Amino acid sequence: MIFFDLDELPFVLLAFLFAITIHGFTQAFTSNKFNDLTAKKKGRVTLNPQTHLDSLGMLLFLFAGFGWGKPVPVNRHHFKKPKLMGVITSLVGPLSNLCFVLIGFLFWYLLFMDSIHVWFSPEVFNALNTFLEWFIRINLLLLVFNFIPLPPLDGYRILEDIAPNHVRAKMTTFEPYSIYIFLLLAFIPPLRMVTIQPILDLQFVIYHVLDRFFAAIF
Repeated sequence: MIFFDLDELPFVLLAFLFAITIHGFTQAFTSNKFNDLTAKKKGRVTLNPQTHLDSLGMLLFLFAGFGWGKPVPVNRHHFKKPKLMGVITSLVGPLSNLCFVLIGFLFWYLLFMDSIHVWFSPEVFNALNTFLEWFIRINLLLLVFNFIPLPPLDGYRILEDIAPNHVRAKMTTFEPYSIYIFLLLAFIPPLRMVTIQPILDLQFVIYHVLDRFFAAIF
């Protein structure tokens, strides 16, 4: 029933923990720098993966192939410029995953250089290759997944920050039902195909563009 191959599951889980940790840490760190101590008081300005792990997000990741980390608590009223700093705080999480994607591609292509891959035994080489591939793919998944405009994802928070006040008030009343709406969109194929799937498919476009870019360099 697990979405991933059991042989590759340790690499998948390790990559997922890396991805959600850097995502949550960068948002908590940025919020703290913008004078909101909410995340810091809850112990979120840390690189401890356990702090950023969300039970439902992890289960969905294992059994459905997509998931999320624990949302970072942010009180925008503490920001000097709430809307601008709120958008920046939401953006740094996905952008941190993009940075990890670029780092992953760099090390992946370095691994296949003749002068480097001979350093490793076949077993170690295959393990590094598998981990780096999943490292790239999962960070890409989190990058695009978090732009889905449903709470508590970053895409929704960005919309909330740029929306007029009267629209934001209506959005707040919708939030308690968001998880049920998300599950309907995710698991009913016709709804998924016209809502969240086009956003998720962007990961493959980005992957191929970056793959060609690094192939041209190396």
